[in-house]
Amino acid sequence: MVPNQSLFVHILLAASFALALPGFSSAQDGGWRHATSLIGEPKYAEGFERFDYVNPDAPKGGSLRLSETGSFDTLNPILSKGEVASGLGAFVYETLMKSSLDEVSAEYGLLAEALSYPDDFSEVSYRLRADARWHDGEPVTAEDVVWSFEKLVELNPQRRFYYQHVTGAEAVDERTVRFTFDEKDNKELPHIVGQVPVLPKHWWEGKDASGEQRDISGSTLEPPLGSGPYRVSAMNPGSTLTFTRVADYWGAELPVNAGQHNFETITYNYYRDRNVEFEAFKADEFDFWNENEAKRWATAYDFPAARDGSIVREELENPYRAQGVLVGFVPNLRKPMFQDARVRRALNLVFDFETLNKTIFYDQYERVDSFFYGTPLRWEGFPEGRELEILETVRDQVPSAVFTKEYTNPVSGGGRQQRQNLREALRLLLEAGYEQSDGVMVHKETGQPLSFELLLNGPTIERVALPFAEDLRKIGVEMRVRSVEPSQYVARARSRDFDMIYTGWAQSLSPGNEQFDYFGSKAADSEASQNFAGIKDPAVDALIRRVVFAKDRDELIAATKALDRVLMANQYVIPSYTSREARIAYWDRFAHPEPLPEYSIGFPEIWWYEAEKAAAIQ
Repeated sequence: MVPNQSLFVHILLAASFALALPGFSSAQDGGWRHATSLIGEPKYAEGFERFDYVNPDAPKGGSLRLSETGSFDTLNPILSKGEVASGLGAFVYETLMKSSLDEVSAEYGLLAEALSYPDDFSEVSYRLRADARWHDGEPVTAEDVVWSFEKLVELNPQRRFYYQHVTGAEAVDERTVRFTFDEKDNKELPHIVGQVPVLPKHWWEGKDASGEQRDISGSTLEPPLGSGPYRVSAMNPGSTLTFTRVADYWGAELPVNAGQHNFETITYNYYRDRNVEFEAFKADEFDFWNENEAKRWATAYDFPAARDGSIVREELENPYRAQGVLVGFVPNLRKPMFQDARVRRALNLVFDFETLNKTIFYDQYERVDSFFYGTPLRWEGFPEGRELEILETVRDQVPSAVFTKEYTNPVSGGGRQQRQNLREALRLLLEAGYEQSDGVMVHKETGQPLSFELLLNGPTIERVALPFAEDLRKIGVEMRVRSVEPSQYVARARSRDFDMIYTGWAQSLSPGNEQFDYFGSKAADSEASQNFAGIKDPAVDALIRRVVFAKDRDELIAATKALDRVLMANQYVIPSYTSREARIAYWDRFAHPEPLPEYSIGFPEIWWYEAEKAAAIQ
């Protein structure tokens, strides 16, 4: 499953799905149910009034101003091209199911009031709520769901790959839709289709105010028709976008929505430069800041509004309690120079995290050593028990170190240790067929220098990349650092037009089908997949299948640890660093429930505006 996350601006996730590997033991008869849960029974029984973490008396009203880095050029939410405006999925469009924020992985009906599937998970049916309505008053129908799914997989290559095992979508009647699958016992399939954004077929197949035929396959800046709690009310293309709360929103009283969607208006302001964006926050041009730079968090808040308490700062671990992540420098294995694992390991040996953490990170970060870092699913120690049994099935296809060595990142910090690391990197490069010629590392047979470009999504990571490039230069390796604007970065990453990028993958406690998209061989050649590295490894493919088709939780954990161990042993990424806390700052005009939900800060869904606080600041 792909987790909800907004943790790293460098992680390219085209959609954010909150999926569940359910504990299906309570419903083996294929009957209708209101929810599913990862472990045991759902916390909230059928007929529950609201989620525990919301304030049912939260006042409605007030404005919220947010920011985004970059721009937008379309309000069409399903295309893989262009820059889709923020907020459409959260505020305008809805899905069949909705996740709770105080359970590891549980889902409850939103557009759908119930779902049903057989014991072998070969299909799933959803029954829509009778009162689900589009903003024009038309009912949300099963035909809308089928049309939305079909258009999504037709027009978005990444989603087509993700839903490759869904063989059919059928409107059984006006309120019932059935999805069928080409394989059995994939417990996640009944759920990932429940997270497809549902769009109004009648609107997209109609004409706009000027009489022009709308086209779901093309970009548009026409404010869309949705079914959610907000509608687009104002827009300055590429610059600002405002959502206004729908007064007669059909789902306002649903248990999954109680105490939520409290702001009257929500406006996104777009900025091309992250530093300019922060200065705008200080100047009270918008309200909420998610900090992603350690130095700024440590040194840049000594200004009047922060000193007098007008700006609140918090460090919250909630979003990370059920999420893991790997982020770092991702070499493109489609390039011959990166296909040798010794070259990739040599690059890792040169990366001096310890010096960076001391000099520019203010010791706020820890280095990542797992694709499931921060979760119980990460590899640990030596393989044993069920994990070892699973690894034995691919023993002849994985590095022997998987069984004999624990993965470790090099430790540096400058001085003698750094010199030792550089010598070891040189040794590995010589083994891989390189030699130094006039201070330049070149391949012995081809004479090609070991030279490549690191593509960055804006300048934020330059302060990390430039020292790395300088250290690589000491052994004759050239890494050219190039920062581009977000639209160009996204386009080049999607088309694989890069040597190396800085990005990563967020992971949930219930990994599943998305692992094929992240690391599977088919995804390496799939347009816009998240297999950025271009991994094509039969052992990885086999282990992903063990994850997806795990028969129980224990086997899922064992298979995930095995997959993690093999990915790390192959050094497919030069890992960087992370912090296990969300660092947020906001103007003190708002309030949120106490305590916040276990696995999220719930912003902005469960927060609200407080007029008295706002007046005090003014």
